[in-house]
Amino acid sequence: MKGNEYIESSSKKEKPKKARKKWLNLQRPKEAASKGENISGWITGDALESEFVKKHLAYIFFIICLLVLVVSKGYYVKQLANDIGKTEEELSQITADYIEYKARLEEETKRINLISKLRPLGLKETVNPTKVIRIEKE
Repeated sequence: MKGNEYIESSSKKEKPKKARKKWLNLQRPKEAASKGENISGWITGDALESEFVKKHLAYIFFIICLLVLVVSKGYYVKQLANDIGKTEEELSQITADYIEYKARLEEETKRINLISKLRPLGLKETVNPTKVIRIEKE
């Protein structure tokens, strides 16, 4: 068994460890970082100087722009809903005024009302039906 020899663990090739992400200070180093250091890193701006942020800056700005668009769309929709509500209220008021004026006009132009209003002017209602006079041209 030449191919199956015992290999000592010290001679094995060790796999390289994955690099830790230090840009957010989320993974604690072995010295046990406190939460105060994470927050102070964001407040002082040290987290913004990391390589990850520098590398993905365009993507971060794109996400921020999308968030701004979503918020502005919400405000626009709210304003549009308010405008639609005001317009519908004005339309219902105008419709009510139209119906009221139309009813008044019909009441004022009734035959009995017209006769009583025109009597002081000397106009009377005709008793005989109207006749049409037609002249024939030669």
